[in-house]
Amino acid sequence: MIRPRVILSDSDREELLTLRNSTHLRSKVSKRVIALLELDKGKTIGDVKSVVGMSYPTVSGLIAKYKDSGLGCLYDKKQPGRPVRIDGTQRAKITALACSGSPEGFARWSLRLLADKIVELDYCDTISHSCVADILKKTTSSRI
Repeated sequence: MIRPRVILSDSDREELLTLRNSTHLRSKVSKRVIALLELDKGKTIGDVKSVVGMSYPTVSGLIAKYKDSGLGCLYDKKQPGRPVRIDGTQRAKITALACSGSPEGFARWSLRLLADKIVELDYCDTISHSCVADILKKTTSSRI
């Protein structure tokens, strides 16, 4: 069986040794550092996975990522996530509207009435009454 070999450059080895002694690393990064150092010593993937506690595909993927991107393989890429639909200025406008006087014919603002007025005033395209409640809950405002 061919051993997948990782040969670290001197600068990479020095940086990994420095990172290994660091106390502020996340455990995932720390395991990757130790795995690369062990692979550089000539250990097999099976040996490394038992030492570090990673699975075989994870270690072999780490080797491939190291060969592609160097020490960039230690850190995860930023995940895209869901974009923000309502930003801070819109939230401020919604809060100000909720704190303003109630509309004609109503004793106070209801969440559904607020949601309709927000869309009418074109603060945002659509908004539900529960989203309005979440926005107002995060402030210390009280609806009038």
